[in-house]
Amino acid sequence: MRTSEIHRTTRETDISLSIDLDGTGAGAIETGIPFFDHMLTSFSRHGRIDLSIQATGDLEVDTHHTIEDIGIVLGTAIAEAVGDGRGITRFADVAVPMDEALARVAIDLGGRGYLVF
Repeated sequence: MRTSEIHRTTRETDISLSIDLDGTGAGAIETGIPFFDHMLTSFSRHGRIDLSIQATGDLEVDTHHTIEDIGIVLGTAIAEAVGDGRGITRFADVAVPMDEALARVAIDLGGRGYLVF
């Protein structure tokens, strides 16, 4: 099974995440940041990835630490769930028009972490 569960606590955040890459698109996302919840739920639903994220952070400061730490945990969980990478394509990109926005994603599962938002 291509799954992973990670819990990460820092001075700024406390994050619990579970992922099943071969899921049905079930998402249970609670970050305290409504638009980020929406985007992660869409990622889960349209990717048919089961994703559960419970996160608390210093949102009174801003959203930066929560978003950054979820990116770190999500990337780590995906890498762990992919395992040795057998049966996947390492590189991919897509541009998707949705409502009034154009979303563009490029991904490399080569093991070098990087997040831009």
